[in-house]
Amino acid sequence: MFFDHVEYQVSDYAKSFKFYSACLLPLGFKLTTHNENRGIFGFGLSTDKSDDLLLTAGAPTKPAMHICFSAKSTLQVDEFYQQAILAGGICNGPPGLRQPGYYAAFVYDPDGHNIEAVFR
Repeated sequence: MFFDHVEYQVSDYAKSFKFYSACLLPLGFKLTTHNENRGIFGFGLSTDKSDDLLLTAGAPTKPAMHICFSAKSTLQVDEFYQQAILAGGICNGPPGLRQPGYYAAFVYDPDGHNIEAVFR
């Protein structure tokens, strides 16, 4: 991983918490930080409980970003997509082969960020 962590703001804490909890857990992320009083939550992949992705309540980060998460299988991509849609995400490209060896799904989060899961 090139980054230690990524942090950005979300406009609706509850909607974003529901969305990210639903779609990141199938990719192997664990909830590492959750402090509703401070308006902050985060997820991590490592076992040291550090935040790889940290989200805070506030004015949403603009312009909208494209963030892509790695999946370990096409089934993880499918589950990411299904859970994201069930949690209020908007389809920006259902799961499928985009090019040889690149299976991905795209969903807009509650603030319009293009969130992708890919299996290569």
